[in-house]
Amino acid sequence: MKPKKKWQNHLKTLTLRVLLITLLCSLSYIFGSYINSISLSSQTHSQTQLCPPPPQPNLSSSNQSQTLDFEPHHRVSTPSNTPIHLKLCDNNFTDYCPCQDPLRNAKFVMEKKFFRERHCPVRGEVTRCLVPRPVGYRTPFKWPESKNFAWFSNVPHDSLTFYKKSQNWVRLEGDRFVFPGGGTSFPNGVKEYVDEIGQVVPLKSGDVRTVLDVGCGVASFGASLMDFNILTMSIAPRDIHEDQVQFALERGLPAMFGILSTYRLPYPSKSFDMAHCSRCLVPWTHYDGLYLMEIDRVLRPGGYWVLSGPPIGWRRSSKAWERRAMNLKEEQAVLEDLARQLCWKKIAERGRIAVWRKPTNHVYCINKPKARKSPDFCNTTDPDAGW
Repeated sequence: MKPKKKWQNHLKTLTLRVLLITLLCSLSYIFGSYINSISLSSQTHSQTQLCPPPPQPNLSSSNQSQTLDFEPHHRVSTPSNTPIHLKLCDNNFTDYCPCQDPLRNAKFVMEKKFFRERHCPVRGEVTRCLVPRPVGYRTPFKWPESKNFAWFSNVPHDSLTFYKKSQNWVRLEGDRFVFPGGGTSFPNGVKEYVDEIGQVVPLKSGDVRTVLDVGCGVASFGASLMDFNILTMSIAPRDIHEDQVQFALERGLPAMFGILSTYRLPYPSKSFDMAHCSRCLVPWTHYDGLYLMEIDRVLRPGGYWVLSGPPIGWRRSSKAWERRAMNLKEEQAVLEDLARQLCWKKIAERGRIAVWRKPTNHVYCINKPKARKSPDFCNTTDPDAGW
């Protein structure tokens, strides 16, 4: 009985195992089939959403007769469909500049040189003709030849060749102007003058990339800085030397009418790495240092201000300037004090040239115990808010 009973128990255990394996396999098959059906359904739905089948063309005769409409369905009203043809102005308008008309400017006050600011005509006074080019106008010389030459017929005025003959600004040779590189503060040539500045200001390092030249003459200073890959914006007012900006443009150099007067200069703050004045006749010590503050505005932090001419070098040049040495000395003392109030640091004065540097942080300078009374600097993040 014992062997038989043992065999029966073994058979029962084996049967249970087979049934259990069969049940697990069946459940696995059923579950796999269910998952596969869901996947196929989802894939079919996705394909239907992403790649719908193209619509079948309708070839009925009614659709064949329709045409596509490509015409615009909006209209913009215009005052008139007739083009406006402007005639040429008279030849005496060749030098006309709408907002720099000498007749208009003469009506304004001379204080702060306000009459040399831009004064544009009102609506009823706007000129309705085309300014003619000079008679015989020729295509300007190409760069870099234009740096040294310009056609006389393009700027048919030779007054500067007489007014500035001793300063070597420009000469007239035949049918062309020649620019020898002279200037009020560098009659012997601009190269020596720029080399002198380069001993103090790192012109070759790449730190100075943009320069503002105030009272530019014929822009020989800016032309020389092109050798250092430095771009100079030259500005000058329209005064008795009215051709100076036009000469600069004919030479291929950036220039525009500009003056430190009653409005700020038309440049964003921190636009220039260096500002320069070579006997530009700006009254730097007047109006509580207003014009120095404008230079401070357009200079980047750490930028340089270079000044040559009165009062710098008064000891050896006062007689040539026909100024009293004592007056020039006092003027320079005021200038130095204004620069200290702006927290500028004077880094050099060599003969005819003085160089200051703008701080990288005005607040740090003002908070120093020994700092002098300074102007009220704006606390706002907008550097132009003071205007």
